[in-house]
Amino acid sequence: MGLSAKKQLKWWGISAVVLILVFWFLGGALLPYISAAAIAYFLDPLADRLEKIGLSRLWATIVICTITAMLAFMAVLIVLPLLIDQLIGLAKAAPTLVAQFQTWLGQMFPSFFVDDSILRKGLLSLQNMLKDQGLVLVNGVLNSSLAVVDFLILLVVTPVVSFYLLLDWDRLVAKIDSWLPREHLATIRGLAGNIDRVLAGFVRGQITVSAILGSFYAISLVLVGLQFGAVIGLVAGLISFIPFVGSIIGGGLSVGVAIFQFWDDPIWIGVVAAIFAIGQFFEGNILSPKLVGGSVGLHPVWLMFSLSAFGAMLGFVGLLIAVPVSASIGVIGRFLMDQYMEGPLYKGPKPPEEG
Repeated sequence: MGLSAKKQLKWWGISAVVLILVFWFLGGALLPYISAAAIAYFLDPLADRLEKIGLSRLWATIVICTITAMLAFMAVLIVLPLLIDQLIGLAKAAPTLVAQFQTWLGQMFPSFFVDDSILRKGLLSLQNMLKDQGLVLVNGVLNSSLAVVDFLILLVVTPVVSFYLLLDWDRLVAKIDSWLPREHLATIRGLAGNIDRVLAGFVRGQITVSAILGSFYAISLVLVGLQFGAVIGLVAGLISFIPFVGSIIGGGLSVGVAIFQFWDDPIWIGVVAAIFAIGQFFEGNILSPKLVGGSVGLHPVWLMFSLSAFGAMLGFVGLLIAVPVSASIGVIGRFLMDQYMEGPLYKGPKPPEEG
């Protein structure tokens, strides 16, 4: 390896460390900008398509941002009050649901509920904790002045930054491309293309799948009349990018609530379970194969570890960057492994040529 390559690796390493430190120290202050970059990246293909049909980049950006703003406004106006109302209702109803669950267990397994039973003490403790702290926690989150300020900053700054990033996205990409070392241009472009393919296949596709599933679950559960169906359905859709986790948590919560709500009419319990079975069928056989694809290079275990690690280090900002960073690490790791498999360390030294 020549001296120039060593210097390049040195400066690239220093740049990576500086970037990590910036994320570490700024943390939440970067949230509007990272959110804006994610939105611009997600919408850039749509802007490119509008340009192909004759719109300028400016007008394509204006059209996209206007439609997105209208949809967001409608969501805030219609969905947010419903979610807040159901979240507060869920916090109020949690002690009652636990008490009903305890009564049902007592009828089915009376031996578990003798006076000194550990299970009885645990359920009583959980019921008292939910009764005392559940609503306080929800109200504290909703009324926190700091949370309100952060939300307002996110609400104002993110759309503005998204607009400018989407408008200048192609120029930004071209500018960054002009900074790349010419000697390794093809290799870096190839790696960047693979990373973009993984992100496009997973992030854009999975966001679409999550939105479809969340809407389907929420609307279906509300139509069935399940209490807190909107919250449960949207949460199940939101976390469905982790394989099986969304369906297990959402289905478990829904069926659990349905058992208490429709105890005298068990057919509706089956209907609630069928909603998640239908959602899983369409996700596994239609939505994910068409929108996400089967070869994005993000193993579920690696994805869950990345979310846990980055979330622990950087909070919500870490959750936002976990997927792109883990995808990048995966692509670069596979590239390095390919280089190793083709190199002398793996294959051994070449035999001397016979004279």
